[in-house]
Order: sequence, then structure tokens, then C-alpha cells
Amino acid sequence: MTTSRTPGVAAELRAVGLRVTAARVALLETVRVGDHLDVESIASGVRERVGHVSVQAVYEGLHALTAAGLVRRIEPAGSPARFEGRVGDNHHHVVCRSCGAVADVDCAVGHTPCLTASTDHGFAIDEAEVTYWGLCPACTATDDSTTNR
Repeated sequence: MTTSRTPGVAAELRAVGLRVTAARVALLETVRVGDHLDVESIASGVRERVGHVSVQAVYEGLHALTAAGLVRRIEPAGSPARFEGRVGDNHHHVVCRSCGAVADVDCAVGHTPCLTASTDHGFAIDEAEVTYWGLCPACTATDDSTTNR
């Protein structure tokens, strides 16, 4: 079992009106130490911390944490949903077309929403979500080594 920072996480859960449970604490900690994890990876991390937990319970917990603003859900095209603990700063992502690796990219320009839409159609825009696509360094090296043969 992994060491927990339970008092701080428990206080965060209470502050947003969520009941504190071992599974929720483990869920939030797993997402925060992970790197854009999918649900299966999160479930595995939670199980390492607290033992058995169903995938359904993980989905429900992630929904609650996302709605409370403690976790962010991203959905790169063609990939399963992923979750991260970096919230509130409107950062963007870069995704590898080959292996699916995801990394954070700081806001393109200034503060939220970082970008100005050509028209807002009357919407009060408060966030911009940008996904950059390409090949990660490992896949670029692999691609280069196969094309240089």
C-alpha cells in the first residue's frame, strides 16, 4: 500500500462538499501522481492503495471529482478519456499520434481563455481547449531509425 497525504486531500474533498472516503482519497491521489491516466490505470492505482474497488466506483468517483473541479477530464480524439490533477489554469495538451503519450503545454497566450475566438456567437467564453498533435521523442526516434534503413 502507498503512503497517503490523507489529511490534506480529505480537507480538499470536504471543502468542495464531497464525503471523504478511502476510495475517494485514493482516487484523487492516484490521479495527481499519475500522468494523464485512463480509467483502468486509475482503478489499478486505487486498488494498490485501498484494495478492491470496482471500475464503476472509479467512474462514479471521477465524475464527482471532475464536477467538483478537483480533477480534469480530457478526451483526445481517438483515445479513451484521461484524467489529470492539474486544474484551474486552462493549460493545453500535446498528443503523440503513434503511441498516444500526452503531455501538458502551458497556456498559448496569457490568461484564460488564452485564445480569442473569431466570433463568440453570444457565448461568455471562459476556457479554450487546444490539442497539439505530433510524434513524441521516442516515436520520432523509432520512425527515424526505420526510415534510415
